[in-house]
Amino acid sequence: MASVSVPQNPAAAPQKLTARRSGPLRGRLRPPGDKSISHRALIMGLLCLGETAVSGLLEGEDVLRTADACRALGARVERVGPGDWRVRGAGLGTLIEPRHALDFGNAGTGTRLMMGVAGGHGITALFDGDASLRKRPMRRILDPLTLMGAQVIAEAEGGRLPVTLKGAGEPAPIEYRTPVASAQLKSAILLAGLNSPGRTTVIETEASRDHTEKMLAYFGASIVSSPEGAHGRKIVLEGRPQLRARPVIVPADPSSAAFAMVAALLAPGSEIVIEGMMMNPLRTGLLETLLEMGADITVLERRVEGGEDVADLRVRHGALKGVDVPAARAPSMIDEYPVLAVAAAFASGETRMRGLGELRVKESDRLMAVADGLAATGVQSSVAGDDLIVRGAGGAPAGGGLVATHLDHRIAMSFLIMGLASQNPVAIDDETMIATSFPTFRPAMAALGAQFG
Repeated sequence: MASVSVPQNPAAAPQKLTARRSGPLRGRLRPPGDKSISHRALIMGLLCLGETAVSGLLEGEDVLRTADACRALGARVERVGPGDWRVRGAGLGTLIEPRHALDFGNAGTGTRLMMGVAGGHGITALFDGDASLRKRPMRRILDPLTLMGAQVIAEAEGGRLPVTLKGAGEPAPIEYRTPVASAQLKSAILLAGLNSPGRTTVIETEASRDHTEKMLAYFGASIVSSPEGAHGRKIVLEGRPQLRARPVIVPADPSSAAFAMVAALLAPGSEIVIEGMMMNPLRTGLLETLLEMGADITVLERRVEGGEDVADLRVRHGALKGVDVPAARAPSMIDEYPVLAVAAAFASGETRMRGLGELRVKESDRLMAVADGLAATGVQSSVAGDDLIVRGAGGAPAGGGLVATHLDHRIAMSFLIMGLASQNPVAIDDETMIATSFPTFRPAMAALGAQFG
């Protein structure tokens, strides 16, 4: 059996890429496995006693970094075929101290979730990443972990990487109210709480993605999630469960499906089918918004795969209209706002996306990166507080120009999608980071008829 490791040269030379107006997009696409589920499947395999079989794993750089971290903490992690992986863990409470830094590259999810794992075990680990990840705040994760008994031995200014974390061998059970709707924050607390001798409670005012809760229950943890207030959730986890290794089928990632979906809506004459997309209601904010904009999308063959609801989607080109996107929808589509902004550029009228403060602390300041990209491609937009306002012209925008990606894979892919239907080609300054979440983006889109060069 062969293992796959991430190349250790993150400073690859930038590679400019241009997308130009294509003909109709046609065909079927199975997007890569969901990144959130892929990270969590590997981590649960690390914490279970026995072998966890994972199929459909996203083999992007972010996920491979998490695989490497699981190895460093004592798991045997092997690739047995495309998307098929096996993780053999020693069980909860048995992690070994890593001999080297846990380098997560650009993977914010992997970093924050694994901080929770390490914070709940009596080990010391150094967390690091690339230049982009070193700019992202970690203090919101570290604060609750210190309440549970973990110690921050060293950190960069503002609670940023590199961070040296000494975990608690017996983490204290806590009740924690999250200051923002963040699945990464919630998950870190729950993963640390797994090794606690008591009950860990997380209260959210706005419900975030619930993949961690579902997967913990699937692997045998005692966890209860109940409504809290108008939009929130209360999650209660009993510590030190007997986790059972189980197979995981990773559904298609809605955040990756978003690019083909929007491309087909924008390119005249297009009709595609997206296969096996996750339909978890906490992940379908973009689909809901596009339907409000008048998108021609039909949901086909709803079913369950890997414990998650999935379906096929038939997407046809059609006119879109501007809408007001409420802030409460942000947690269900936080990664899809860049490509939604591209769709809004083609729509008739104004689209206002509210409450996007979380975009400022993603791989880049996505809010400003999107606004700058729209300006470079002839689209009128503005930022008002944490709101993004896009003024669509009811047709193809001018395009042209060079978009700065700021090492952000979603900015890169979003503006390449614009170039497939804009009047003039759209270029991005670097495509190399696309591999972090969608390593087959170019060939997959080209197979539908997209033109890159």
